[in-house]
Amino acid sequence: MEKHYVHRSGWLRAAVLGVNDGILSTTSIAIGVAAASGTRSPIVLAAVAGLVAGAMSMAAGEYVSVSSQSDIETADLERERKELETMPEAELKELAKLYQERGLDNDLAMQVAVQITKHDVLQAHARDELGINDITRPKPLQAALASGASFVTGGLLPLFVSLFAPVSHMVVYQYCLAIVFLALSGAVAAKAGGSSILKGIMRICFWGTIAMVITAFVGYLFG
Repeated sequence: MEKHYVHRSGWLRAAVLGVNDGILSTTSIAIGVAAASGTRSPIVLAAVAGLVAGAMSMAAGEYVSVSSQSDIETADLERERKELETMPEAELKELAKLYQERGLDNDLAMQVAVQITKHDVLQAHARDELGINDITRPKPLQAALASGASFVTGGLLPLFVSLFAPVSHMVVYQYCLAIVFLALSGAVAAKAGGSSILKGIMRICFWGTIAMVITAFVGYLFG
C-alpha cells in the first residue's frame, strides 16, 4: 500500500513543534539570562528549568488540546449515530447529496450512497459528512509523548551549549548553534513532510531569530 505524507501528520506535527520549541525556548531563556549575567551557574540553571518546565507544559498542553478535539469528534459521531437510527432515509439522501456536489449525477450518487452504507453506514457518514477517518483521528497520548520527548531532545542542545560554551561569548554561541539546530530540524521536518526544505529552513530560522533577539534585548535591558 502506498504511504502518503498525510499519514504522518499527527505525530510529525507534535514532534516538529516539540523539537523546535525545545531548541527555541531553552535557547531564548539561556540567552536572556546570559545577557544579564556574567557567570555560568544561573545560565545553566535557567536552561535546566526551562527544559523541564517546557517539556511538561508541552506534553500536558498537547494532551489536553488533542483530547478536546477527540471529545468533539466523539460527540459528533454519537449524534450522527442517533440520527442514523431515527431518520436513516434523510441521512441517506444527505450522503447522496454530498456525492452530487462532488460531480456525480443524481442516480449514481444515490447508488454510491446505498452501496457504501451497506458496508458501514456510520463510517461512511463520519468520513464523507464529518471528515473523520482513522488517519486523522486524534491520539492524545501519542501526541503528548511525542511533544514531551521531542521538546527534551531539542532542549538538550542549548543546555549542552550553556554547559560548555565560553561564558563571555555565551549569547553568540547560543544564537549561532541554535540557528544550526533549527535549520537541521526544519530540514528534517520538511523532508519527512514532503515540502520544500529551503522554505522550511528559512521559516524556522527567521522566526527563531526574532524570538531570540527580543529575549536577548530584554536580558540586556534588565541586566
